[in-house]
Amino acid sequence: MIGILAALTPVFAVILIGFVARQGRLVPETFWQPAERFTFYVFFPALLVTSIARADFAGFAVAPMLTASVGGILVVVLACLLPLRRWLGPDGPALTSLVQSSVRPNVYVALAAAAALYGAPGVALASLCLAVVVPVVNVVSVLALVRWGQGQTPVSGWRGTLWPVAGNPLIVACLIGLAVNITGLGLPPLIEPTLDILGRASLPIGLLAVGAGLELRAVRAAGRVVATASALKLIVLPVVTLSLCLALGADDLARRIAVLLAAVPVSASAYVMARQMGGDTAVMAGAITATTLAAAITMPLILFVI
Repeated sequence: MIGILAALTPVFAVILIGFVARQGRLVPETFWQPAERFTFYVFFPALLVTSIARADFAGFAVAPMLTASVGGILVVVLACLLPLRRWLGPDGPALTSLVQSSVRPNVYVALAAAAALYGAPGVALASLCLAVVVPVVNVVSVLALVRWGQGQTPVSGWRGTLWPVAGNPLIVACLIGLAVNITGLGLPPLIEPTLDILGRASLPIGLLAVGAGLELRAVRAAGRVVATASALKLIVLPVVTLSLCLALGADDLARRIAVLLAAVPVSASAYVMARQMGGDTAVMAGAITATTLAAAITMPLILFVI
C-alpha cells in the first residue's frame, strides 16, 4: 500500500498544483486551453508512439485484458440505461451525462499512474488498452447523445462526432506505434529522440490541465446523478473489469492495467461532448470534479486490493 501511495501521490500533487495555479491566477487564463490542445495533438501522441513502438508484447496475452475492459464498459452502460435510469429518473440530457461519466477515462491520469506504478511495460500496455477503450467509449457516448441529447438528430450527431473518431490523434498514434512495433523497423534515429522530448512534456502539462479544469462549485451543486456516476466510475467499473479479467485469465500486469484504466476519474473531454451534443453540462462538470477528487482515495484502495 505504501508503494502505491508513493507512486500515485505525485500524480495527484501535480493535479493540485494545476488547480492552485488557475485559482491563484499564477498563469494567464488564456494559457490553459492552448496548452491542453497542444498536449492532446502533439505531446501525448508522441508518448504513445514511442511507448508502443518499443514495447515487447510477446510475453502478454492482451486479448483477455481488452475483452475485460470493453465488457466492463458495456455492463456499466447497461446498468445506466436499465435499472439506474428507472431509479434515478433523470431527463434525457442528464442520462447521457450519467452514461459518459460512468465509463470515460481520463487518459492523462491513466498513463501517468501506469508510468509511476509499472514503468515502461505498464505504459505500453495502457496505451494499447486505451487504443481500444477510447473508440468504444466514444461510440457509446454518441449513441446515448444522439438518442437522448437535447436538440440532437442522428445525422448531426453521427457526422459531427463519429467521423473524427477515426482521426483522433490518440488512435492514430497508437496505430503508428503498433505498425512500427509489428514490422520491427524501429523509429528513425532523428525522429525517436525528438518524440522522446515531446512525449516527456505530455504528462506534466496534461495533469496540470486536469487540475485547472476542476470546478468545486459544480460538486457542491451535484445531486444523485453525479453521486451515482462517481460510484459507477470509481468502484463498480473497476470491480466488474477485475472480475472479467479473472474469469478470462488475464496476465497479472495486464489485469492491473485494465483495472487501473477503469478506476481513473472522468475525462474533461466528456464535458466538451456534452456541451456540443445536448448533454447535461452541470452533471458532467460535477462528475469530472467529484471523480477526480475521490479518485485520490479510491484508486490506491482498489489497486491495493488487486
